[in-house]
Amino acid sequence: MKKTIQLLITLLIVSSSQIYSQDKNDSDYIEFNDRKNIVHGVYLGFSTSYGEIDGEETGLIGLKLAYVANRQFEVGFGMKGFYSQQNLPGISASNDEDLIGGYAGMHFEPILFSKSRVNLSFPLLVGFGGVGYIDGQLNDGEFNEDDYEWDAIFVAEPGVNVLFNISRFIQLEAGVKYRFSSKFNIHPSGIDRINGFSAGLGIKIGVFNLGKNRYKKKAPKN
Repeated sequence: MKKTIQLLITLLIVSSSQIYSQDKNDSDYIEFNDRKNIVHGVYLGFSTSYGEIDGEETGLIGLKLAYVANRQFEVGFGMKGFYSQQNLPGISASNDEDLIGGYAGMHFEPILFSKSRVNLSFPLLVGFGGVGYIDGQLNDGEFNEDDYEWDAIFVAEPGVNVLFNISRFIQLEAGVKYRFSSKFNIHPSGIDRINGFSAGLGIKIGVFNLGKNRYKKKAPKN
């Protein structure tokens, strides 16, 4: 997990240099018409990430639908599901329980360097969800269908992303997030929060620059 976070931090540093280079190249061009278009966008995003809950390996998948205002701010709906290999004893006869759950809510994401090919953003997901335990032992290739108690949670998940603009219709993202949750109490032997880091990748498919002004020409040299 630490190596993954270090790799993404390195990626953030490299991307910052690319942002500077892109901005420098953009300064060689000027817009030669007076259109002041507001750029709109909308997309459907998918993500996968790896992290930890109480020091144990956790996998997450995410889905979000968002509107992008002038390439500077996103607002929409996001949801995530997770599976954490807790291997907790004392909850069922198998003595091998894992944690499973999900949460959904409002997605907010301010974006910096929005006119560059590489952007920096600060996503935040705030919402509610539920968690519960599942038997970690496999029975004929499937999880045992024992039912256990579930509990509701409140979740806030801020983070930092690097966004790669592949085209008008596709954007890639890589980032690190930290998850905060309210307390839950399912079993005395279990954990009571799903706090923890995660690092992952995602893809956004949609239209990101409706109304973009494309009229440019090379700036005159002094």
